[in-house]
Amino acid sequence: MQADTIIFDLDGTLVDSAGDLTASLNHALSVLGRPAIDPASVRAMVGHGARKLLERGLAATGGMTPDLVEAGVRPFLEYYGANIAAHTRPFEGVENTLALLAGQGLRLAVCTNKPVALAELLVAELGWASRFDALLGADSRPFRKPDPRHLTDTLEAAGGRRAIFVGDSRTDAETALAARVPLVLVSFGYSTEPVENLGADHVIGHFPDLLPAVGHIQRQFTASTAADGA
Repeated sequence: MQADTIIFDLDGTLVDSAGDLTASLNHALSVLGRPAIDPASVRAMVGHGARKLLERGLAATGGMTPDLVEAGVRPFLEYYGANIAAHTRPFEGVENTLALLAGQGLRLAVCTNKPVALAELLVAELGWASRFDALLGADSRPFRKPDPRHLTDTLEAAGGRRAIFVGDSRTDAETALAARVPLVLVSFGYSTEPVENLGADHVIGHFPDLLPAVGHIQRQFTASTAADGA
């Protein structure tokens, strides 16, 4: 049985959101009396949700305490929600690749550690409100990536039976491994380490390269099924 669903991470995989996340973090830091952080440094902090981003931003600008993080969450989220797609854009080739995958009859879904309301808002702002069969965020369940249930529940919500996961980070890699789901990692995302070392089935440097990667995994599924039936 081949995969019928392609599940994507969001930030760093489908979209480059670093500009808006940087602006939102620096707004919250300003409210807390901290200096701004340069965009390149923020890119290395992204991928574990707003609270973790704030923790890292505070640690880099004078020290982090739980009270400071709590005080920064609201200004961060309010600013980000009001400016969520000011600079965020899909990576090159994403739009056409998603259309081609859907044209092959594949279900498309998103599994992200971004709060679900913000993920849904961003997807809508980008014109993708009807593109995905399911979208689960950090607060859609009592667990989130790298818990494999976040991924398997996304597959179930999409109405699929077998998935391929596309991400950009160690968190995504650990999630796919635990869920026993084939993994494609992009090399242009926000990983702070070489994604080639994370055990992906395929690593792609350009989003359109996802199409042959998916085709190769599907052929492996077919060969495995044939071998099992032999």
